[in-house]
Amino acid sequence: MRTRLLAILLVAAAVAPASVDLLAQNNARDLQRLIKALEVEPGMTVGEIGAGSGELTVLMAGHVGAAGKVLSTELNEARLADIRKAVAAASRQNVTVLEAGVETTNLPAACCDAIFMRNVYHHFSNPAAINRSLLAALEPGGRIAVIDFAPRGGADAATPAERSDDPTHGVRPETVARELEAAGFVRVSVDEPGSSQDGFMVVMRKPA
Repeated sequence: MRTRLLAILLVAAAVAPASVDLLAQNNARDLQRLIKALEVEPGMTVGEIGAGSGELTVLMAGHVGAAGKVLSTELNEARLADIRKAVAAASRQNVTVLEAGVETTNLPAACCDAIFMRNVYHHFSNPAAINRSLLAALEPGGRIAVIDFAPRGGADAATPAERSDDPTHGVRPETVARELEAAGFVRVSVDEPGSSQDGFMVVMRKPA
């Protein structure tokens, strides 16, 4: 029994660092994709919608620098606490953490040069309302990037509320682009994933 327990602990110790390293690599790769797609430069104000534990918020804050700002949003207090913890651990002074609404970003009007989200869009039960709020939060000419994944079965859910359910969990890139266009955005690009680790990325802009 002791030998078996020791073997399990050794395997766990070997797997955990590898998982952490893979997550860091994925975050670094997505950061570079976002910087390029959104044309983010130091000094810009960037918003992240549904920032999770704050990993990308922290990385983006480092890119925009002290003269820039990141507005990071989440829905519940536990997630907001996670973001604040990550921001404090990284000593990022240029991040503002905000509570989002279910159908609104709660971002000030025209506050951002760019906005992004990762694996969040398919959770929107009322994408039309959120997309209007996203458009309002961008400066004229500002860009938004949506990284997400398509349903494993290939077919979209019948309604947005079903996009978090199997077997239609996810959303197709063309659906995201079409819904953002309906809110007033202009299409920039729709990219399919480059590997099994990458999600698709839809990039749109607010008319100047």
